[in-house]
Amino acid sequence: MKAVITVIGKDTVGILAGVSGECAKNGANVVEVTQSVMQDMFAMIMMVDITNCTVPFKELSESLKKIGADFGVSVHVTHEELFNTMYRV
Repeated sequence: MKAVITVIGKDTVGILAGVSGECAKNGANVVEVTQSVMQDMFAMIMMVDITNCTVPFKELSESLKKIGADFGVSVHVTHEELFNTMYRV
C-alpha cells in the first residue's frame, strides 16, 4: 500500500529531511520524490510505501502535519487509491 505526501510552503532548510526522517521513523519507505523551489516557495510530492508502517495511517498523517507545522509548511497525506480516484480523468 502506498501514500502520497504533498508539502507546500515557504522554503527553509530541513523540510525534506524532516519529512523523510519522520517517514523512516515510522517505517514508511520513501519510493519517489519530486521537489521544486520557485523563488522562496517550496513544493514537494513524495510517494511512500506504507506496507510496513509501524503506526496507523492517521497517526502517520498527524505526525507529518506536525513536522510541517514546525517548518511552517502545509503537509497533506493521502492514500494512493484515494489520490488516484480524485485525479482520474
